Amino acid sequence: MIRCIQPFEASALVATETKKAVVGWREWVALPELGIPRIKAKIDTGARTSALHAFSLERFRQDGEAWVRFGVHPEQGPDSPAVHAEAQVIDERWVKDSGGHGEKRLVIATRIVIADVAWPIELTLTGRDTMRFRMLVGRTALRHRLMVDPGASFLTSARAKQHRDS
Repeated sequence: MIRCIQPFEASALVATETKKAVVGWREWVALPELGIPRIKAKIDTGARTSALHAFSLERFRQDGEAWVRFGVHPEQGPDSPAVHAEAQVIDERWVKDSGGHGEKRLVIATRIVIADVAWPIELTLTGRDTMRFRMLVGRTALRHRLMVDPGASFLTSARAKQHRDS
């Protein structure tokens, strides 16, 4: 006996069971505690750790705690304006990049905003001048919060809504 099985409706499952926002493989995100209202990020489920492009890292102590002062270019390009930020260092970790090369990085904690939802994440600070994205959001930051549609981009931005509506 052969039974016919109804096609699986994935969008219904996401909407009714998980209640997670769906994001594309690249999105505009904000890091308000670092003074960054908008930065283009790659949503990378292949990376465990999130990373932020940072330069001129300067360690210092504040109230007996380790801190770091650094610059960020939220926009791509050699003449893009820099944002300067300070954050408490919560760890130092060895991280392997996509090429398998290890690097010891400072780790900070900050709030990220994607799709009008905010939560704390850990970020490693590293030079990403040669990379297409100034920020990488890894799977640890995404866990239990978002679903990723690898075929879509900028699902949470106003620009994406305008393109979808027209």
